[in-house]
Amino acid sequence: MFEFRKTGQHQRQTVLLRAWVAGVFALVFLLLLVARLWYLQVERYDNLSARADQNRITIVPVTPRRGQITDRAGEVLATNLRDYTLVVTRAQVEGKIEDLLDRLRAFVYISDSDQRRFLRLYEQSGRYTPILLRNNLNDIEASWFAVHAFEFPGVNLQARWVRSYPGHESAAHVLGFVGRISEEDEKYLEKTGQEGNYRGTLVIGKKGIEKTWETVLHGRTGVDELEVTATGRPVRELSRDDPVPGDNLELSLDAGLQKLAEAQFEGRRGALVAIQPKTGEILAFVSSPSFDPNLFIDGIDVESWRKLNESPDHPLINRPLYGTYPIGSTYKPFVALAALEMGLRGPRERLSDPGYFELAGQRFRNAGGAAYGPTDMHRAIVVSSDTYFYSLGAMMDVDALHDFSKQFGFGQITGIDLDGERRGVLPSRAWKREAYKKPSQQHWYQGETVSVAVGQGYNAFTLLQLAQATSVLANDGIYMKPHLVRRIIDPQSGRFSYPVRAPQYTIPLKPENLQVVREAMVDVVRKGTARRAFEGASYQAAGKTGTAQVYSLKGAKYKAQTVDERLRDHALFMAYAPVDDPQIALALIVENGGWGASVAAPVARALFDYWLEPVRIARRQQRLYEERQARAELEEARAAAGPAASSGGNRPVADVPTALPDPEQDAVPEPAPLPDTETPAGDGALEDLG
Repeated sequence: MFEFRKTGQHQRQTVLLRAWVAGVFALVFLLLLVARLWYLQVERYDNLSARADQNRITIVPVTPRRGQITDRAGEVLATNLRDYTLVVTRAQVEGKIEDLLDRLRAFVYISDSDQRRFLRLYEQSGRYTPILLRNNLNDIEASWFAVHAFEFPGVNLQARWVRSYPGHESAAHVLGFVGRISEEDEKYLEKTGQEGNYRGTLVIGKKGIEKTWETVLHGRTGVDELEVTATGRPVRELSRDDPVPGDNLELSLDAGLQKLAEAQFEGRRGALVAIQPKTGEILAFVSSPSFDPNLFIDGIDVESWRKLNESPDHPLINRPLYGTYPIGSTYKPFVALAALEMGLRGPRERLSDPGYFELAGQRFRNAGGAAYGPTDMHRAIVVSSDTYFYSLGAMMDVDALHDFSKQFGFGQITGIDLDGERRGVLPSRAWKREAYKKPSQQHWYQGETVSVAVGQGYNAFTLLQLAQATSVLANDGIYMKPHLVRRIIDPQSGRFSYPVRAPQYTIPLKPENLQVVREAMVDVVRKGTARRAFEGASYQAAGKTGTAQVYSLKGAKYKAQTVDERLRDHALFMAYAPVDDPQIALALIVENGGWGASVAAPVARALFDYWLEPVRIARRQQRLYEERQARAELEEARAAAGPAASSGGNRPVADVPTALPDPEQDAVPEPAPLPDTETPAGDGALEDLG
């Protein structure tokens, strides 16, 4: 009995102890829970509330609409089209990507080239980077996918603005193109502090105007603040900072003149630049053959790239900027003007031309062995007497000729608003010392100046430089910077500005010396080597034909029929019109075309006829009048609105183009270079006799 009672009491004590222990533990844990709740809901309220908002609220960048590019009359050259695309985010894909593509191709057309490009980018891109699979979906395809999107995790339908070039190959080297932002582009944007403005943007300017004016064309990225569910589904828009569209660019190009010039080069290789002398505006800019910039927008396929890059005609090379050529006899008017300014020879001083010039036992011959007899400067330019200019070269100091020609832009970076411009070669003693390593090769010989004086030898200029020099000559020595962007236009307010308005400098030339050279150039067109091309013209032009060697003849007689087509002479022509009030100046080259008079001069005649047609002149004058009126009205409105309106608010303003990375850093590989066509010094130059 006693043992039983003792055992029962012990059990009750044990149960009571356990209850107390359990109660203490429960109380402790309750206190801990309360403390934790206090800590989370009171002490860390601000921090956790902010984090909750971050999970609840997402910031979505809103890509701005890229600025439009037009010609001087408003014809659209580059625009934006609304496009539906399919993009894939690698982190969201379930299973193998190949299986996903197979299922998707049963309902949405995906070409083999699209799939190859996608798979290449898919392997190279990050897990959260949207990768373009297919663009230009039609309405039926977009509608179908919107309904069945849940069947394809990781694939999203997006609407975007896509760049389009309606003219295709027309003015392609001017416009350039946009392409996907590469790693190098991202590094550059981060380095320059622009990465925030490119959130959500897939493309960037890669070449041409698209690249050099990227900052102006891109605009400012907007921001959408959205409330989303835990799965990321948008619920409502909390706030919005609208994007600012990029400025529109009005180029100085005339689309009609540009297309006419391009038609003249159909089936030919060459370049042409036409400039308005009084303003420096580029009216036509041709590099033939050309390419279609639409191919590069979403990444060019391998086959198309190989076709362009491996073509022996080098369609990707911007010939007026990148190609350097000996310019032959088109250099002679500038050499004659240099001689007059230096006082080396009077305009009426005659020299006997027996068909050759001899220096130190070496004979430099006229083209075709022609002999012109007593020849003064006027006649020498008109008939293109090589002998006369050989003799001038023997009298000249090459450094003095270098310093004079430099003022016209020869051998200089003109600063045109395009990337990839080459300096070329304007020879001098200093240049030769830097160009050659051996001391025996660094000495300058007078015979080399003889060749330089006729546009051969070491001379290697771009067509842009020759066109610019012709424009400066027509403009009384006033140097206007050549440029393609005529006006920058704000699409919202209509405000516009001019990147180039004032001359950079004026070359101090004597009017009487200019008159001598101009009269000779007029007679080149009236009764000299270009007379046939300009018969019956309603205006008076001034110009100079030229033919430049591609390789050394080494004393042999030139016969075009026996020479490989790509080794034949280049045909050149430079001119301006009308003489009394120059409205257009140009220079052009037809590679391996032969005689400048018969091949190049007719191209200039066609362009002059178009540009100087009275009806077109009247239209241009009317547009200029309307433009001045609009500018005056904007100035009045801006003045009335006060300083705030004048400042343009928060809109980015940039009159000076900002280029992005060098061509070597672009995602698109560079084409094979166009070989320079320089002629060894000491060889006589060929010139067409008309």
